[in-house]
Amino acid sequence: MAEENYENPKTEEIFLPFSKEKMEGELGKDFMDVLKMVAPGTSLRVALDDFLNAKMGALIVLDNGNLGDIVEGGFKVNTKFSAQKLVELAKMDGAIILSKDVKEILNVNTLLFPSISISTKETGTRHKAAERTAKQAKTIVIAVSERKNKISLYYGDSSYQLERSSEILRRASETLQILEKQRDVFDNLLLNLNSLELRRHATITDVCMVLQRVEIMKRVSEVVERYLIELGKEGTIVKMRLKELMGGLQKEEESILKDYFGQNHSSSLEILEKMDFDFLLEPMNISRLLFEELHDKTISPRGVRLLGKTNLLERYIDLLIGNFENLSEILSASNEELLEILGSEAMLSFFREEVYNLKEKVNLGKGL
Repeated sequence: MAEENYENPKTEEIFLPFSKEKMEGELGKDFMDVLKMVAPGTSLRVALDDFLNAKMGALIVLDNGNLGDIVEGGFKVNTKFSAQKLVELAKMDGAIILSKDVKEILNVNTLLFPSISISTKETGTRHKAAERTAKQAKTIVIAVSERKNKISLYYGDSSYQLERSSEILRRASETLQILEKQRDVFDNLLLNLNSLELRRHATITDVCMVLQRVEIMKRVSEVVERYLIELGKEGTIVKMRLKELMGGLQKEEESILKDYFGQNHSSSLEILEKMDFDFLLEPMNISRLLFEELHDKTISPRGVRLLGKTNLLERYIDLLIGNFENLSEILSASNEELLEILGSEAMLSFFREEVYNLKEKVNLGKGL
């Protein structure tokens, strides 16, 4: 199989449909859990969409026990939550207070008086009150704008504008297309590495380019997963495709790291996952941090990954790796050396046959 040159990826080629800030998940895990509460298919989201369709405004606060003097006036309803009830009650002025688990509508027609000393980026009265209340009470507040026809979600110091499912689905589909292209490149890089490792020509750069692509795909997949949270039940097909594209990826990465870093593979993975995205785009940076090399050079794996693709039992693979320094030595070992390790002529013959089949698949450009 001929060696190929693969150009380094550029940021704009990979993340065109979304911002770097979203890529880095600035909202945090807690906010992801909040988004699940308003995902399409939930009763609360049904009500929010009804507000938009009817061009109604609304201010909704979840009572986490910290509202204190922020809430004044209004009256208690203490009724079981339903989308229809929420829409009807929102026709009155003021904020609506829901229970923390969104199972009850507690109060309606209430006024919010958060501290005006709390900073806010909002301009409208309703949205200022929403952001300040969220920050002061550390709770979830939802503001629906009748004029701008948008839904703003506030949680603590974070804020986010919800979008219609059709728009989120479009973005998710675009991101999946990028992921598909990255998977094609990864598969080609891996085929190339298979060939180079068997021919004992693999270099540090070849290994780093495969690891780089895995990490890029993992980061892109995190964006799709964020969209899946927002899509709720409407993201089933996207979820299935994402699973297909990411299938076996982390296992390959783990095997490569075990091949080149042995018992330190977990530490190497941690270094990769902590890399800034812009830093990750240059394979030489990976080489410098993982291999502590500034120059490219030939390197041989221990044999964990490729021998693991054969039908050899794990105990025989462990014996081979334990008795030889690397895959290159295993492949060039004499029959006498291998017989001493494998224990029988039948096992030696089986090993030779498995290695031959492995090389044939690689030479034909087949995935392993």
